[in-house]
Amino acid sequence: MTSIFRTAMGDAAFERLHPALRRRFSVGLDSGESCTGRGVMDRIWHGGSPLIAPLLKPFLALGASRHILLPRTGRRIPFVIENVPYLDSFGRETVTFVRTFAFPGGPRRFDATMVLDPRGDRVLDYLGTHQHLASELLPSAEPDGSLLIRAWSHRFREGPVDVRVPELIGADAEVRESYDDTTDRFRIRVRVTNRRFGPLFGYEGSFTATYQDIGSSGVRAGLRPVREEIRA
Repeated sequence: MTSIFRTAMGDAAFERLHPALRRRFSVGLDSGESCTGRGVMDRIWHGGSPLIAPLLKPFLALGASRHILLPRTGRRIPFVIENVPYLDSFGRETVTFVRTFAFPGGPRRFDATMVLDPRGDRVLDYLGTHQHLASELLPSAEPDGSLLIRAWSHRFREGPVDVRVPELIGADAEVRESYDDTTDRFRIRVRVTNRRFGPLFGYEGSFTATYQDIGSSGVRAGLRPVREEIRA
């Protein structure tokens, strides 16, 4: 069993990643490792036109109640990202991407859990504590060894409801992760854009990573979602 990212990208593309990125995105049941990143977000921002910005804030606040998106902005915000592999209740290998941001006045979380899409050539990203939103991720290796992840085709699931999020209110996400050999730090940049209204929010920063044996550490309480979704 190889990691979900290696499988989705294919061996040739995955091997083009920087060695530090290969190890980080090899986290899985086969590697026997989890990864904890600790660092600082240089900037967490919200965009939107003067017409859209007032509508964006309550949407971000609503999402934050289920650990989806970030309702606040800031600079030099400490954060932790926890990548822990486990088998979910449907027997799928799953990796957490749980980010905790230490904002003044209290922390905020942005939760995601990732599984291999049934087609095997992309990753399925479930967002939030109840996996209400699911997005298709296409990871690829850039010429400089960095990892580019594009996300789109979002679906909302709640009980019998299973609908695609319309483009008018949906967004495309682009995540770039690289490794800086001069500082021995990972660098991350996330940008979420609506095709009609432009940039909505994003963040950028850097972090260091440590690895733990999942046999001894396991999945800590509160890291797994409250509800798991089987629909791809």
